[in-house]
Amino acid sequence: MNPVRRSWIAAAAVLALFASCAKGPDDSSSRPAVPAAFKGVAVFVPGVVSGSPIYEMLAAGARRAAESVPGTTFRVVEAGFNQAEWLDKLAALAASGEFDLIVTSNPALPELCAKVAESYPAMRFFVADAYLPGNPAIHTVLYNQLEQGYIVGYLAGLITTSGLPGANRAKKAGMVIAQTYPTLDKLIRPGFEAGLKAVDPGISLEVRVVGNWYDANRSAELTSSLIDGGVDVILPIAGGAGQGVLSASKERGTYAVWFEGKGYGLAPGTILGCAVLDQERLVRERVGALLSGDKSLFGKADVVGASEGYIGFDPEGDAYKALPSELRSRFEKALTDLRTGSPAFRIDSL
Repeated sequence: MNPVRRSWIAAAAVLALFASCAKGPDDSSSRPAVPAAFKGVAVFVPGVVSGSPIYEMLAAGARRAAESVPGTTFRVVEAGFNQAEWLDKLAALAASGEFDLIVTSNPALPELCAKVAESYPAMRFFVADAYLPGNPAIHTVLYNQLEQGYIVGYLAGLITTSGLPGANRAKKAGMVIAQTYPTLDKLIRPGFEAGLKAVDPGISLEVRVVGNWYDANRSAELTSSLIDGGVDVILPIAGGAGQGVLSASKERGTYAVWFEGKGYGLAPGTILGCAVLDQERLVRERVGALLSGDKSLFGKADVVGASEGYIGFDPEGDAYKALPSELRSRFEKALTDLRTGSPAFRIDSL
């Protein structure tokens, strides 16, 4: 099956999965009134801010929006990495009475927000990087991570078929992931594989699972095993454990591509390209709209991507600039094509 078609099917599957979680009431007259103006904004970080580009952008965007409305209370709350504690900590934040809008970012958060909203019906939530339609207390925006995966997959395909010193003839790329979850299984991995296959249908993908988001030693072991098997470029989706991918790749003289943010400095000469999300812009715009009185967003789930400029690529890294000009030209043409809708990874059109 055509890899782009497979990605469309995967997109449909993930939207069905996310949509099945919606629990909006049938009778709109029973819905609690939305506050006329939000007086307090809390950023709920399911992890920690420092060292996580996606959460750094989340906090920065929400802060800028809150600062634009005089008198708005603002706080960032770090919930840590223990997922079992997130629901209780989110409920405690709602129960504090200090905030009436909670801003967060994680595919797992809409379901938790929906549970908290049942006990605190006046609370409102905005969740970036997630998709849940129909709940009148929640607005979500999903990044089209089929496109994001495709960007780094296309570059990885060019790398593994190149004559670069660390590339071999095996035509194998790898992923080292912390754990499986719907967005990765249904969007990121299919997009990455579609990018590889767009370069050369003969490229194969090998995937290894760390089992957590912090064990860099384990991810280094998995990376070494992939390299031993002929993989010469790897995409880590592993949080802090991704450092093991970078260290092992650097030691063995192979390459990595980076998924979120400007990561060239984490492993100079090893990371050859970085996909980027403009999370700060998205959060600033959506929180700003909510604080300005646009309450129609609640209950809606949007999808944004490359054509709107929310998903892109950082071309400023020295390692990327050092790539052969022919390789960069092929990649940049593919990036331009993606921005104009070819291939068409429009999740919101399904």
